[in-house]
Amino acid sequence: MYFRRRMNEQIKAHLALLGANLFYGAGFTVAKIVMPSLIQPKGFILIRVAVVTILFWLSYFGGKNFRTKIDRKDWRTLILCAIFGVATNQLLFFQGLNLTSPIHASLMMLSTPILVSLFAVYALHEKLSVNKIIGLILGVSGAVILVLLGGKDKVATNALLGDVFVLMNATSYAIYLVIAKPLMTKYRPIIVIRWIFLLGLLVVFPFGIREFTEINWHMFSFKEYAAVAFIVICCTFFTYLWNIYALRILSPATAGAYIYLQPVFAALIAVFFYFEHLSWTKVIASIFIFAGVYFVSKRKATIAQ
Repeated sequence: MYFRRRMNEQIKAHLALLGANLFYGAGFTVAKIVMPSLIQPKGFILIRVAVVTILFWLSYFGGKNFRTKIDRKDWRTLILCAIFGVATNQLLFFQGLNLTSPIHASLMMLSTPILVSLFAVYALHEKLSVNKIIGLILGVSGAVILVLLGGKDKVATNALLGDVFVLMNATSYAIYLVIAKPLMTKYRPIIVIRWIFLLGLLVVFPFGIREFTEINWHMFSFKEYAAVAFIVICCTFFTYLWNIYALRILSPATAGAYIYLQPVFAALIAVFFYFEHLSWTKVIASIFIFAGVYFVSKRKATIAQ
C-alpha cells in the first residue's frame, strides 16, 4: 500500500514538472508579445511577483495547517531563497530575454540541471562522479558555443549580453533549487513559497516601480492583456507551485533535468510565431548541452527522498 501511494506521489510530481516546463517553454515567446514594446523587463517582473504574492497568500485562509510558524533558524534560508529564486532569478531572466531570442534563452536555461548538480556537490555533499564531470564539461562547452557563435536573431537586440544574463539567471535558479529542498520537506510547500515571494517582492519593488509606472495600459489590446495574464498565472503562479510540490518528493537534480523540455517547446513556438531559424550553431550547441544534461542526470541523485 505504501509503495503504491509512493508511486502515485512520484507520478504526480513528474506530471507537475512536465506541466511547469511546458508553460516555461511557451513563456519565452509569449513574453516577447509585450516586452519591450509595451512593458520593460523590471516593470513586468514587479507585476509578476506582486500578483503571484497575493495569490499565494490567499492560502493563509485555508485553515490552521496553512499557518505554520517558521522556525527562527530557517529565516536566513528563506531570505536567500527569495533573493536567488525570485528577485535575482526573475530580474536577470527577463532582462536577458529582452535582449536575446526565445530559442537562445531556452537553450541557455539548459545549464540549470548541470549547475544544480554542481551546487549539490558543494551544499549537499553529493559525490562528483566521472559522469558529472563529463556532463559539466559538455554543458559548459555548449553554452560557450551558443554565446560566442550563436549569431544574431532578428528578435534579439543584443544576443551576447542577453545570453549572459540568462546564464546568470540559470545559476541563480540552480542555487534556489538546492537550498529550498530542506524547507520543502520540513514545511508545507505553499507556506514556504508564499514567504519566498513576499520577501522577493520587497527586493524587486524598488527595481521595478519606475518601469511599472511608465506602462501605458490604454495601448493594450486583448492579445497583450492575455499575454500578461499567461505569464503571471501560468508561467509564474502555476510553475512555482508545481515546482515546489515536486521538490517535496523528488530531488533538485530531477527537477532541474526537466528543463531539457523547455527548448523543444520554445523552439516550436518561436519558429511558428517569429519564424526564427534553427541554425547549425544552435543545433550543435543543443547537442552539447543535452549530452551534458544526460551525463549529469545519469546516476540517481543521492538526495532523492
